[in-house]
Amino acid sequence: MKHRPSWGPALWLVFTTPILLLCGCSMTPPAPNAELAAVEALGLSEALAFRTEGGPLDEPAPAGDTLTLTETVRRAAATDPGLQAALARVRIALAEAGQARLLPNPVLNFILKFPEGGNGKPSIEAELTADIVSILQIPRKASAADSRLRVSCAEAVTTALDVSAEAQERYAAVQALEELRPVLDERRRLLEKLLQLAHDRLDAGEGTRSDVTTLEAQRVELEVEIAEKQQEQRDERLRLSRLIGQPSGDAAWSVEPWRAPAKTTQSEAAWVDTALASRPEVQSVMWELAALGDDVALARFAPFEGSSAGVKADRDDGWSVGPSITTPVPIFDFGQARRDKVTAQQIEARHKLTQARRQVVEDVRRAYQSFASTQANLERVRTNLIPLQVQRRSQAEDSYRAGQTDVTALFLAEQDLQTSLAKRVDLEQATAVALVRLERAVGGAGIAARVGSVPASSTPPTNTPATKQN
Repeated sequence: MKHRPSWGPALWLVFTTPILLLCGCSMTPPAPNAELAAVEALGLSEALAFRTEGGPLDEPAPAGDTLTLTETVRRAAATDPGLQAALARVRIALAEAGQARLLPNPVLNFILKFPEGGNGKPSIEAELTADIVSILQIPRKASAADSRLRVSCAEAVTTALDVSAEAQERYAAVQALEELRPVLDERRRLLEKLLQLAHDRLDAGEGTRSDVTTLEAQRVELEVEIAEKQQEQRDERLRLSRLIGQPSGDAAWSVEPWRAPAKTTQSEAAWVDTALASRPEVQSVMWELAALGDDVALARFAPFEGSSAGVKADRDDGWSVGPSITTPVPIFDFGQARRDKVTAQQIEARHKLTQARRQVVEDVRRAYQSFASTQANLERVRTNLIPLQVQRRSQAEDSYRAGQTDVTALFLAEQDLQTSLAKRVDLEQATAVALVRLERAVGGAGIAARVGSVPASSTPPTNTPATKQN
């Protein structure tokens, strides 16, 4: 009896080999939660939702008449389209991680040959093959894809931190302009009072026309300054309105009064160490370096890509079946160029990691020093300079009313006081911005709270010092 080869063992070998090769490889990609990581970095209490549809032009208006800083950060993170796009890229990387784990589809080749003249039975060739190199590469490809998935998560957190920092800085600008408005209003009121007094003294023959002209010129200059600050305030409100998802809104909400943050009790080195461990920019480069390590291992298979193994069956006078192997012959391309490329990319990534770590150290140190120095300067202005300027202005006004000096001394004293008040507002804004940048430099407000937070103190908002009333 003629022996017929069995297809079973060969087919079993072809289709069970991939399973045996992958038994040690995780078939489920990791699931890093980029939304949760962003929420933790920003120190928010509410979850961040991923939107599958583009947002509306204008989000619903904030509840209430006051827009708080916490609500500003929450709305900015929840509605920013750039952050949503970054979260979508995380989904792309997740899909690629899943794709890297899939076995390649087998390839079926079927050839039907007819004999010349049409006499006799046609011959049949059938071959079922699978890309064996792709199967061997699956563990490394999956590992590289997993690392790049974590890169995309770190980049999404970076985007969230940038969005939050911009919103907080704009909020601080609006706060400062709101606080500056009563300073300018008080200066206007005082100029009007001095101008009326100058007119009265001129009419009584005790004053000079020069005093009146000087005060009138200063009043015009003040009106110009007030108009400029009003326009700047409107611009900042429109920017903040866009950041919270309401570019078409009237931006008529009020903001919280500025409150002095508490001094940090942690050393500069503690902030730097935390930033090096937590900054997503550093983590992103580290995960990219890990992915390139897998790429180096994959480059070893380059000369044999396209190799396949399978089963081939022929029927001429009878059936014949047997295994088949197809492989490139590495004569010209040994994969050296690909290996050199990946090695160079590794070197580049190592230098980028050093660059990122150095940048983190610089960011933290500059923000730390800025926060400490602006706090100290603000304290000097509030507790020393402004009280002295108020006392000086009061003394100059008393001398002017008594006819002992002309209006120049009073005007200079008033100008110096207003300059000090404006300096206080500028330092308050600078302190708020320095705090935002310190938290950004360490990896977010949530991370800053762990290392030694600088929460807002219970100090009541600073008011304009009272001027002497008639």
